[in-house]
Amino acid sequence: MDIKDKVAIVTGGASGLGLGAVRNLVNKGAKVVIFDLDEDAAEEICRELGGNVDFFYADVTSEESVEAGIQKVIAKFGAIHICVNCAGIAPPQKVVGRTGAMPLANFKKVLDINLTGTFNVLRLAAVEMAKNEPLTEDGERGIIINTASVAAFDGQMGQAAYTASKAGVAGMTLPIARDLSSYGIRINTIAPGLFHTPMAAGLPEPVIKRLESMVEFPKRLGDPNEYASLAIFMMENGYLNGEVIRLDGGIRMSPR
Repeated sequence: MDIKDKVAIVTGGASGLGLGAVRNLVNKGAKVVIFDLDEDAAEEICRELGGNVDFFYADVTSEESVEAGIQKVIAKFGAIHICVNCAGIAPPQKVVGRTGAMPLANFKKVLDINLTGTFNVLRLAAVEMAKNEPLTEDGERGIIINTASVAAFDGQMGQAAYTASKAGVAGMTLPIARDLSSYGIRINTIAPGLFHTPMAAGLPEPVIKRLESMVEFPKRLGDPNEYASLAIFMMENGYLNGEVIRLDGGIRMSPR
């Protein structure tokens, strides 16, 4: 897909990996709408990047909120060609801790945002993508990029909920590719390792160094632009479909 002049939704686009995707899409000439809960950060990004970026306050777990956001995109830009799902949370909690069992509500919340929220957005975006005229000789009408995590494959202690949610994102990639193939819509998933995001920014320097030492090479945290670079490649390479790709410097997570 040629990204220039295409319309993209990026969930969680006000920070971290999502913001990296927003900036790179704009640099490629796309029109982008950020779906996020951080209104102040998103509006600052819109002011910085100009008229090709808009923001909608969207709760990815809400059908009504996401549908309203989708309709805003259509009203402003006329179509949706790209959907990048980065919204997510990663609160650590062991199955059994000092106060007893993990509250079931905590487990459900992580799955609701990371897994159900991802599916909620992509399903509604896909409906609009299916209405597009073919964009390529192959009949492509749209592309979805989801965000899993290396925790989907080697989650650490305290990551039962997060791992379950990200394993679900990875696992649904192929069946969704099959479901959407007749509409000319592709889907791929990126499974990032340790990246410089707002979650990492709050960690003490010794913790950052320990995390960096776990990466095979290069021994550092990933940059959101590297995530965005892979997302752009997935968009532009029309034969890449139904795949989950780790982006992690070769890391395999230790138990803790």
